[in-house]
Amino acid sequence: MRRIELGDECYPTALLDLRSPPRVLWAIGDLGALRPPVVAIVGTRKATPYGARATHEIAGALARAGACIVSGMARGIDGIAHTAALDVHGRTAAVLGTGVDVAYPAGHRPLHARLREHGLLLSEELPGAHAGPGSFPKRNRLIAALASITLVVEAGVKSGALITANHALELGRTVAAVPGPIDAPQSAGTNALLRDGATLIAEVADALQLAGLTRPARTPDPDVTSTAELAVWMALRDGALDVDTLTARAGLPARDCLAAVTTLELNGAIECALTGEIRRRF
Repeated sequence: MRRIELGDECYPTALLDLRSPPRVLWAIGDLGALRPPVVAIVGTRKATPYGARATHEIAGALARAGACIVSGMARGIDGIAHTAALDVHGRTAAVLGTGVDVAYPAGHRPLHARLREHGLLLSEELPGAHAGPGSFPKRNRLIAALASITLVVEAGVKSGALITANHALELGRTVAAVPGPIDAPQSAGTNALLRDGATLIAEVADALQLAGLTRPARTPDPDVTSTAELAVWMALRDGALDVDTLTARAGLPARDCLAAVTTLELNGAIECALTGEIRRRF
């Protein structure tokens, strides 16, 4: 854990655009994750399957192309964005409304652990501090300041994601949004942003173009020696899975699935994380 004071060489310069930048920050992980381009992806805690799918695809593509994905580690869109970036071994930073060492919500302890090891955790709250009134709106201004682009995937009319978007607008940052059904409460806020001039993200390519990135060339599939290995490799194409889910998606007996996982891991094609998730290395 690092204590970073305003004026320190490693203090994130993007935060200096705030009227009242934090005098002290606490960080766990790699501060180098915040090198440009940085894209904030935020949204509702009650993500729909459409919102979850859009977030995973956009965040994963941006991270693979070289962007840092910043969000707030909340349930729903935030957590999906971080996970998508981690799954492709990309850069991601979580700005917390609690102490940097506190996993909130509790269900995101595995995600907090992954961010500690492979990303960045950042907070202006004292270590050990739990969330209080105003913690998350205050946190949202940091998310907006760190990113040159704030992308809202799904947000209701009173969503905290809209607070982040408003902070971004005040700072002169770019705000973008993914459209949704006009009768879905989770899309009311995002559709209003688009009506009022936010940049439309109609497909993954739009997000990449907005960030000044291009989609990297697809990595060729590894050589496999059995049908089981191919089934496991293809089942992991959309991201990391636990062993039970992987076995089901690969359509294999548990014994055959584990044997294929072992072979692919020894060949360097996949890896098994400390959290129990299995993911591609390519």
